[in-house]
Amino acid sequence: MSAPPRPDDGSQTLTQLGQASIQPASPEEATLERVPAPYPDRRYLVRFTAPEFTSLCPVTGQPDFAHLVIDYVPDQWIVESKSLKLFLTSFRNHGAFHESCSVQIATTLVDLLSPVWLRIGAYWYPRGGMPIDVFWQSGEPPQGVWIPPQDVPGYRGRG
Repeated sequence: MSAPPRPDDGSQTLTQLGQASIQPASPEEATLERVPAPYPDRRYLVRFTAPEFTSLCPVTGQPDFAHLVIDYVPDQWIVESKSLKLFLTSFRNHGAFHESCSVQIATTLVDLLSPVWLRIGAYWYPRGGMPIDVFWQSGEPPQGVWIPPQDVPGYRGRG
């Protein structure tokens, strides 16, 4: 899959940055936006951390909480961060299992950006006494790019 053509000015297509925004009711209603990568010929890592991600259990409707770490190496596009924040918060009332939410976020970003590489570490807090951590990546990490560890400690309980 080749990257879409680069517009001269990515800001011409932005609909949320610098505007009042309404929280999307669901991930399907959210609008993720992208802008041209500032250095399309260089390889570097971009990291987003969302330590207070929430969604709902699809069975009980109870809230689930996670610490997300999203790492990607851009090609022609980077994600516009306000649209990413709105996309992530759109899961607040979305009922899905941990695995589904985690992989949906990652694959939605891959579909939008066509990055060189992307990974997500979704560190879910325990419910029912068991944390569930979900990890996904688009392939092998590229050589020559510094990819730091995510350094999110596993759940240890008390003590």
